[in-house]
Formats: sequence, structure tokens, C-alpha cells
Amino acid sequence: MNEARHSRPHPFPAMLAAILAFVLAALPAVAADYPTPREGSWVARDFRFHTGEVMPEVKLHYRTIGDPAGEPVLVLHGTAGSGASMLTPAFAGELFGPGQPLDASRHYIVIPDAIGHGKSSKPSDGLRTKFPRYSYEDMVDGHHRLLTEHLKVKRVRLVIGNSMGGMETWILATKYPDFMDIAVPMACLPTEMSSRNWMMRRLITDSIRNDPDWKDGDYTRQPKSARFASVFFGIATNGGNQALYKAAPTREKADKLLDARLAAPFTADANDVLYQWDSSRDYNPSPGLERIKATVLAINAADDERNPPELGLLDREIRRVKNGRVLLIPASESTAGHGTTARASFYKRELAELLQAAPRLAP
Repeated sequence: MNEARHSRPHPFPAMLAAILAFVLAALPAVAADYPTPREGSWVARDFRFHTGEVMPEVKLHYRTIGDPAGEPVLVLHGTAGSGASMLTPAFAGELFGPGQPLDASRHYIVIPDAIGHGKSSKPSDGLRTKFPRYSYEDMVDGHHRLLTEHLKVKRVRLVIGNSMGGMETWILATKYPDFMDIAVPMACLPTEMSSRNWMMRRLITDSIRNDPDWKDGDYTRQPKSARFASVFFGIATNGGNQALYKAAPTREKADKLLDARLAAPFTADANDVLYQWDSSRDYNPSPGLERIKATVLAINAADDERNPPELGLLDREIRRVKNGRVLLIPASESTAGHGTTARASFYKRELAELLQAAPRLAP
């Protein structure tokens, strides 16, 4: 049955809420109550991109937690992140430990670096702008090949993804409907990339392309626009209005917060950044929603700047999913807009209940 639910707000320090997009994505896991992640890389041969281009070798990096005999779970990260960005105390520390919803003693957790991200193949490896203009669908095909061909995982109990990872979750559920029992797309919509979300992304890519130092991708020094545009995007589309106001209620405090963001280390490659944000250009899983077989729990925050619930798009589209419902986290000083779903305490109870109740689909 399709329905919308609201969770109870949870306490979260306002200052952390205001900057959580950068902090939570950057912090390594410090929790010691789940096994140390194991890293690996696999080379996918003759990888065909949606453009028709074929690369003889595409490296797909990944992390696993738990025994391969456990119930498989696929965890997908957001734009400009990597699998490491999901190993925060606020996410992994709330989900992977003993007695938690994705207890690693019972689950085999796979966290890949998407194509173009982390230690997987990307433009900065050498091809620069000769690297194929990949899309989210190419990332999804990479994940599917990694699990089925290399890790020998033919189907998973759960796919859970945040932001870009949530959009990949929608694509996986429509393109490979027999691959999962449960899909939990977070901080995203199952509709065409549009409105403020796309406009802000294009401002990042246009800023880089129009930077005199970019030189069509053959730069000798990193274009400064990549840093500035990324900070601009983060302030404009993340953090939550209430939390940001509490953190910066005066011009002086707002300047201090912004100066700290601009001064933070930025080691990303401009071509990688351009490709990462541009890869969402043709995202649109809407035509395939009726094909979804998995039980779907779509989690969004009421103050998500990129996916505003007042548009009614998620409530409209979820009705087309046979076993789908929405969990909308109410806005408060404890939430952080688009970054809210990086904190699993907001939904771990509902996730645990879903894992217990959702049927296991026949292979």
C-alpha cells in the first residue's frame, strides 16, 4: 500500500547540522563495533557506456563489510563522494553494529565507488575529457557487473543509497527489478532532473568550462572555479534553513561560516568534478516505475532544498510503485535539508521494521 509517513525529530547539534554535508561526508568511520571494511578493485572488461563507447578496462573499486555468506546489502554514495563517505559514525555507526538494522555479523555489505568517483576509473586517471561522458545508468551497470560477475552476488536483500546513490537505487529497481527485495532511495526524486536541482548543477559545470584555466580540460593547474562553485552549490542546496540560521544568525557569523567553507581543503580534480555533476543530465527513472518489484521506502527530508516536498512529485510517483511508501522527515533545527538523510538515526527504526517485514522475492 502506498502511504506517506512522518518520523519524529531527533536531537542533533545545530552547528553540526549546518555543516553536515561536508563534515559527515568527510569523516572516516570511528565506530569499532563492526568489522573493519575490506577494500578491493576489479577490472570490468570491454565496458560499454550508454554513448556506445567501449573502454577495454574500467576499474571498479569497492569496500565490503561482513562475511560473504551473510545476506547481501548494497550501499550507494552521493555525488563527489566515495564508498568511504558512507563510513561515518552518523551512518555506518548507526546501522552496521551489533543489533543494528544492517548488523555486519548477519549481512554482507558492499559499498562501491561509482564510476568517476573515489578509486574507480575517472577522467583524472589520464584520459581527461576523452573519458566517456558517463551517466547514472553507466554507474548502475558498473555496480551490477561488480556484484554479479566479480563478487558472485546474484541478488541482494537491500539497496540503500543517498542523494546520487538514491537516484541510482531508483534506476537499479527499474532496470534490474529481480536484483533486490528492498529499495531505499533517499534524498532524491524518481523524476527527470529539473528545476533548481539541475540549474545549480549546471552552474558548477558551466563555471568550470568557462574558467580560463580549464583549457578544454587540458589544464596545467587546477581551475579555481571548481572550489568556489562547489561551495556555492553546497550552501545553496544543503544545510537546512533552520539549522543554518541557528548556526549563522548574524552577518558576522555567516561570514565566518562561509570563510571556513572556502578555506577548507579542496583536493578534487576539476574534470572529475565536472563529469560528476554533469552525469545527472539525463536522469529520469519515471517511465519504468511500474516495473519495480521490490518493496520501496523512499526517504526524504521536508526541508530538502533540492527535492522540495511541496512540489508533490514524490507523493504522485510513489502511487505507481506497487509496494512503495514515503517516509518524510519533518524539518527542524535538528535536520540539515538535503544532508538530513546522511544521519541514519532519523530512520533506523523504520529500516529495521522494513527488513523484518518485506517479503523475499523468488529468484
